[in-house]
Amino acid sequence: MKTGLSVLSGVLLCVSLAGAAVRAQETPGAVSGVREYENRLVRIEQPRPLLADYPEFFEPIIEQAHYEAPAIVQDAGADLSVRAWRFSYNARGIIEVPNELRLAETAVIMVHPWAIDDSWGWKSPQPNGVADFCTPEKNALAARHTKQVIDPFLKRLRGKAAFVMYSLPGNADAIRTKVYRSFVKRPTAAERESGERELRRVLREYSYVGEGLPSRLQLGDRQPVADYFRQFPGLDAGARFNGEGFWQLPIPVSDSVTVDPEDVVIYDSEGYPPLRDFLKQHGVRHVLLTGYATDMCYCRTTAGYENLSQDFNVFLVADASLATFPANTSPRFAVNAAISYAALNQLVTQVSWVQLKSGSEGSR
Repeated sequence: MKTGLSVLSGVLLCVSLAGAAVRAQETPGAVSGVREYENRLVRIEQPRPLLADYPEFFEPIIEQAHYEAPAIVQDAGADLSVRAWRFSYNARGIIEVPNELRLAETAVIMVHPWAIDDSWGWKSPQPNGVADFCTPEKNALAARHTKQVIDPFLKRLRGKAAFVMYSLPGNADAIRTKVYRSFVKRPTAAERESGERELRRVLREYSYVGEGLPSRLQLGDRQPVADYFRQFPGLDAGARFNGEGFWQLPIPVSDSVTVDPEDVVIYDSEGYPPLRDFLKQHGVRHVLLTGYATDMCYCRTTAGYENLSQDFNVFLVADASLATFPANTSPRFAVNAAISYAALNQLVTQVSWVQLKSGSEGSR
């Protein structure tokens, strides 16, 4: 996979930013204890649809056969209950499992909360530039989802979980590392104030203007269709439509998220190993994964589940995610399909299934 911000057009801007999605060998460590798991499946009669709490954003998952299985994660002194499910073709149904986690060993990560078309000033270039969900209207829908679903979820776990974290494209640049805590720096209040002013100035001063659509194309006699798409593809997020320097701008965290000074930003271009090492150094074993886009960034960038699942117990908080939805006005069916496919090899939960246990309501 290519690295950095150079390959934006083929993957709705997401996977292209995965300079980050570099696989690494698992760090050798002490051998963990092993327990024998009884893979006992008990049929659930009249199962309810899954992920039905936010119908504007997610088409509920309906499957005839549901089974209950024993807990997979059973931490001593657990203070967080996370019911989850996966799908098995061999079992011919959905398997639901309860899990008991320790909050102190759990990180909550939001993938790519890009501050596009909001008060920070980073905008979709006109007249035909694309970023994030690729139109201002779809970016506004994602911001509404962040505010209604993800931000309250983060607030509920902040100060109790080990970390609340966000992944962003690019490097740990001089401006954003004054605004946000990173793996190596915790900025002071004065640095944050100065960094925010500088970040807003840089974003405000960019022109956000690119070229218009091509008015004439050159089509050969032999392959006019290929010629057509080569000159006018479905997605071109390069300098032609977005303008030179657009992807070098420092992207902030969306203003739909209530960012706390202790929240940590992950910079994609640093790759997965620094994230893995940071989490392990702080005793994190579990990850609750939220964010965008379910079909691309959420799975394949630095903080995507394809990386994290190598080293941590990952739970996809499915209704706290949205898939890209080209040619549609709603993401409901796209995110349903992306999560259903992920559920073949991942545990999936939902906001209402992540519950603080009695006695864990206070801050750590």
